Amino acid sequence: MLNRRQFSMTAFAFAGLAMQSRAAAGGLMATAPGYGPLQSDPAGLIDLPPGFSYQIVSQFGDAMSDGYRVPDRADGMGCFRLDNGKLALVRNHELGPKHIASGPLNAGAAVPEGTFDRVGRAAIPGGTTTLVLDANTLKVEQEYLSLLGTIRNCAGGVTPWNSWLTCEESVAGPADGVGQPHGWIFDVPADAGKLVKAEPLKAMGRFVREAAAVDPRTGIVYMTEDREDSLFYRFLPDVPGSLHRGGRLQALAFFDKSIGDSRNWTTPVMQPGSWHFADWIDLDDPESPADDLRLRGATKGAARFARGEGIHWGDSELYFTCTSGGPAKQGQIMRYRPSHYEGTPQERSNPGRLQLFLESTDPAQYSFGDNLTVAPNGHLIVCEDQYEDTVDNHLRGVTPYGEVYAFGRIRVQTEPAGACFAP
Repeated sequence: MLNRRQFSMTAFAFAGLAMQSRAAAGGLMATAPGYGPLQSDPAGLIDLPPGFSYQIVSQFGDAMSDGYRVPDRADGMGCFRLDNGKLALVRNHELGPKHIASGPLNAGAAVPEGTFDRVGRAAIPGGTTTLVLDANTLKVEQEYLSLLGTIRNCAGGVTPWNSWLTCEESVAGPADGVGQPHGWIFDVPADAGKLVKAEPLKAMGRFVREAAAVDPRTGIVYMTEDREDSLFYRFLPDVPGSLHRGGRLQALAFFDKSIGDSRNWTTPVMQPGSWHFADWIDLDDPESPADDLRLRGATKGAARFARGEGIHWGDSELYFTCTSGGPAKQGQIMRYRPSHYEGTPQERSNPGRLQLFLESTDPAQYSFGDNLTVAPNGHLIVCEDQYEDTVDNHLRGVTPYGEVYAFGRIRVQTEPAGACFAP
């Protein structure tokens, strides 16, 4: 993570690379040379450019420090610096009630205290695990279960207070055979050291949440929703940094009411590179027992997005993917620049702006972008998640000018996820 040419991997969740920026121009999607042609991996796992390598630090089924085993289906991940000079990786596991055998507990094991929910007598296996690593060698010094009992923890987001916001991509409830409603966001400290009590932040809404990003200047949290008719949300906390103390949930709309649908599926109303002033609409009843938050928001004028997924804060702005956006339904990337008065009564006098940063027209260049992160040089690293039998998921680099290049190719049929950088 500290080595500028080292690339680390944990169960297809990636951490740590730094890249050299290159100057270019262009507003639409174009190819860029990147770091050269991908080199075939003799191990048949991941192809990378010359000079890059990967290191496996954790695998499904390994025994962890707390006696549990590493769960399957790793997804979003965040990297944190600890006070003792170590690094922590907090890693999601996209598991649900049907994946008990792939979870951290052995059959018949007691359900640990602090678990959020069960199916029958078993703990629902979704949640997070945390790895503590030596920053220089990447040797794992501790690995433990840090959240349990949630469903389909897909992505999330790092916070300025050194924790990981992990998101449930499911609104299952008692009618689906589980004990209580799901669809929440949870705050997991990077230095927890053990399983934390699962406490949902219900004021932040109940929906099929994918990921979150925190503006470190204001504490405002931005969130994506993985549905074909999703909204883009923000949460204005009553006390920045203390999300459990409540706040106000809103959805993005446009001042230009002709842009109610950003998906561009039939009638493209947003052009790549174009900027549009954003408005924000208050959402009532955020706990949404009827799972109609997005529908009520759209009725009030909120814009619709095509499966909002990965989101990451960059330099005074954020990026998020829309997996099936665009006329070709190959994916979009949006860029949002907050107002200088974001979240205040003065905001409408100088509103934030949303840009359609990239829209794919060619699946060979970019297809179904999911998790993403912002590299130290401003490039994006995007994890593709194509739902096909063809083995063709890539790590795509995207320059600040919208140029796309291949940074890695996954040689097995799986989803690369969790790209992140050491702070």
